[in-house]
Amino acid sequence: MPQRRPGLITLVSITFIAVSTAIRLMLLAMTPKGAGLGAALLLKTAAMGLFFDLVTLSYALLPVALYLILVPRRVAGHRAHVWLLRLLFATYLGVLVFDACSEYLFFDEFGTRFNFIAVDYLVYTQEVIGNIKESYPLAPIFSGIAIAALSGAWLLRKYLDRGIQVTFAGPYRRVGALLIVPALLSYSLVHVSLSSISYNNFANELAGNGIYNLFAAFINNELSFTRFYRTKPQDQVNSRLRTLVAERNNSFVNPSSERFTRAIRGEGPEKRLNLVVVVEESLSAEYLGSFGNKDNLTPNLDRLASQSLFFTNLYATGTRTVRGLEALTLSIPPLPGTSIVKRPNNSGFRSWGEVLNAKGYESKYIYAGHGYFDNMNAFFSGNGYSIVDRADFAKDEVTFSNIWGVCDEDLFRKVIKEGSKSYAKGKPFFSMVMTTSNHRPFTYPTGRIDIAPKTGRKGGVKYADYAIGRLIAEASSQPWFKDTVFVIVADHCAGSAGKTDIPVKKYEIPMLVYSPAHVKPGRVEKMTSQIDVAPTVLGMMNMSYKSDFLGRDVLKDSGQEPRAFISTYQKLGYLTEDQLLVLGPQQYAAQYQVDRKTGEAKKEPVSDKFLGDMLAYYQGGDYLYQHRLNRLR
Repeated sequence: MPQRRPGLITLVSITFIAVSTAIRLMLLAMTPKGAGLGAALLLKTAAMGLFFDLVTLSYALLPVALYLILVPRRVAGHRAHVWLLRLLFATYLGVLVFDACSEYLFFDEFGTRFNFIAVDYLVYTQEVIGNIKESYPLAPIFSGIAIAALSGAWLLRKYLDRGIQVTFAGPYRRVGALLIVPALLSYSLVHVSLSSISYNNFANELAGNGIYNLFAAFINNELSFTRFYRTKPQDQVNSRLRTLVAERNNSFVNPSSERFTRAIRGEGPEKRLNLVVVVEESLSAEYLGSFGNKDNLTPNLDRLASQSLFFTNLYATGTRTVRGLEALTLSIPPLPGTSIVKRPNNSGFRSWGEVLNAKGYESKYIYAGHGYFDNMNAFFSGNGYSIVDRADFAKDEVTFSNIWGVCDEDLFRKVIKEGSKSYAKGKPFFSMVMTTSNHRPFTYPTGRIDIAPKTGRKGGVKYADYAIGRLIAEASSQPWFKDTVFVIVADHCAGSAGKTDIPVKKYEIPMLVYSPAHVKPGRVEKMTSQIDVAPTVLGMMNMSYKSDFLGRDVLKDSGQEPRAFISTYQKLGYLTEDQLLVLGPQQYAAQYQVDRKTGEAKKEPVSDKFLGDMLAYYQGGDYLYQHRLNRLR
């Protein structure tokens, strides 16, 4: 009886589990030495990994089961049908091998399995496919995948041919229909956060399934703070937040209102200086010689650091460009899920641009690529900025470009042109500039630096540094230069992988504030968050303004304890001088004693006071966002 033989369901299940296990072993081999994966933790990881593989398989089997229910028995044995199923099975194997290759490359670059970044890769196909074409040898890769898939289908052809004849026709339809049950249970009971089995981040990554993680990231674009995270009574949270944002030079506009709008008083004559904020792609602090790097990658930045107000303990809020832009523009802690930049209805905030527009400035977001990527154009145009992106570059303004945009030199020449336009109109200008050259495929004009293009991160960093040097050199000949403040800051670090919940060393970024005529060189060792950048720079310009920012002016000592906010898309971190509290979905909370110099973290009990301060910012920030209490319109 054919129904007694292993069928297509069995064959698909065995190959799926085998490839998923192989991927997990491959990623395990890629984890760095000292990742802290002991035998007991590895067993736990393997068990949870198998669970998530089975959960993913329950969804994958649904179309197979449906097909086997519908296909008539007389068709199943037809020769043409056999060849059709052989082709489909080879395609299925090809998808599994493609997934293995993709997970290898993704883990190699980001140190994680698929997440929001991978979702972006599916949404913005033009940039991402272009990046892949420019970064990897696609012909050999796809040829290898095709060979592996066809070889696998050929080796399994006897089992496949026998299995094809086993359908769910006739009395077996109910048996086939039962396959929907595991998928329904998975949908109802399983959440991606279950893969967080340890405080070791590598173990959590290995315990998941890449395909499941990809779909989970796509669905969980925004996470409800009050539903998934620890909370305290909202009035208690708001009250604490009011004390934490209080500074010596501000007062609440309406103390009885739910809004946190404050009047900031400048401490000196207001300086309406031009402002150029260069947001450098993936510029980790560890790449700068000023932070101890010995590879001489940043001679220009190191020179500028000695001539600038140099912030040496600045922390990025996240691991994506849009998270950094959100922090710099809105001065708000990261909310769970994706950045506000990418969310719908994200306009009308009292942004950095809106604050300066009220002072008569022309605020522009100047981007090397196409600003539809990551929803940047919609976000910035809805929050007080005019847009200058790749579409605004004339042919003669582009000497080199790749899939992400024009090279940094071309971008900075455009910045100078746009500044000169505003100056000619007698208007002070504020330019938020986003670079792209320090990004894979790391291509840039030849002959500029002593590292060949397309050879890796070091070349990207050194070319970005070269372009910064050219920006300052060429801008210095402009009549507006002496009354301009240049802020050079990173969007996030180049990598975020680490064995702890949120590895603090992977959030250290540099910031330089350079203006020879107006900013005295020095070093700021105080811990600073990316959300503090806007209020601090506005404070240096002695600006008086209304603010809905939750960041603070770190150059004014108001007696508040230094703190920073670091996050992944699900986990939220609150960092002080020597402690880190991490919150996650399913009421997860873990507190650590941290050594910020080494990154070592030792677990300790969660302090209720520490939790209260953290929730004041995160739950309070979420409340303001959800109730539109930090918007102008």
